[in-house]
Amino acid sequence: MLKGGIIGCGGIAKSKHLPSIKTLGEVELVAFCDLIAERAEYAAENYGAKDAKTFTDYHDLLKLDLDVVYVCTPNRSHCPITVDALHAGKNVLCEKPMALNYEEAMRMVKAAEETGKLLSIAYQNRYRPDSRYLKAECDAGALGEIYFAKANAVRRRAVPTWGVFLDEYQQGGGPLIDIGTHALDLTLWTMNNYKPKYAVGTAYHKLNNDRETGNSWGDWDPEKFTVEDSAFGFVVMENGATIIVQASWALNCLEVEEAKTVLCGTKAGADMHDGLRINGVNHGRQYVTQPNMKSGGAAYFAGQTEDAGVIEQQVFVQAVKGEGELCVLPRQAAVVTRILDAIYESSRTGKPVYFND
Repeated sequence: MLKGGIIGCGGIAKSKHLPSIKTLGEVELVAFCDLIAERAEYAAENYGAKDAKTFTDYHDLLKLDLDVVYVCTPNRSHCPITVDALHAGKNVLCEKPMALNYEEAMRMVKAAEETGKLLSIAYQNRYRPDSRYLKAECDAGALGEIYFAKANAVRRRAVPTWGVFLDEYQQGGGPLIDIGTHALDLTLWTMNNYKPKYAVGTAYHKLNNDRETGNSWGDWDPEKFTVEDSAFGFVVMENGATIIVQASWALNCLEVEEAKTVLCGTKAGADMHDGLRINGVNHGRQYVTQPNMKSGGAAYFAGQTEDAGVIEQQVFVQAVKGEGELCVLPRQAAVVTRILDAIYESSRTGKPVYFND
């Protein structure tokens, strides 16, 4: 049983990490930290060990003897907290996105490499059954050379109106950095391509001042809506592959899907529009196949659960114990942040951003 602490006891901790850690049952949470003391106390009472401690300053939590630390705070604090935790000798699972920008992401990468501690980023959509199946197909060469892809994260009217989602200072951006990051990570991972050449992007503030919005979670406050409502990117990779990134919380569009990818290769293509579909040509005839993701089958990781949040915890814990490897590597997550950063920069300057290593 590993000993763990969690920094940030708000929505993502309560909805994903805490229940998943409890279900897995291999980490004893002995420390909880949140700027709002009541949140830490609630989490400790419902998910903590009998004598769990609570803090409002994460530095105090890092003084404890812990094997793992979960960073579930707003985006602005991901980098400093993670770097401090790594240098304090803790293994870290940090929520997505990795950081506000590429410079911060690389600080986190270097801290992990300098300390020898494990760092992973919470891109749980990699662990969905359809994602795992598609990754296996790509790795087996079933799609051939993947030269075009779409990373889709589009909502019609589902702007998160709670917490700090609308606060550009705290979050660094809106739907692109919030949900676009999942779609882009999934796309790069299945393609196994982490070498971008340049990116062009546009971010829009077209609906921020709307009222009577029809939003799923109630009308937003225009005064507080300081992030973009939509953002789009065009990314060219070093090998010539092209990726289109689409991210929106409130697009007037009926083609909505989140954390999905479309891949087009020389042998076959795949999409997640209506479940996972793979298309190609056999014996001169076009075909479309749709694997049954509800029929069980061999587990991709040890254990039998199909819950992505629990598998995420399982993979991380096994790696910490030396019984497996991380799935989400720090340098992979840093490339995701680098591309998102470039799309925002391109939107601000009106110019393409070239990646010169």
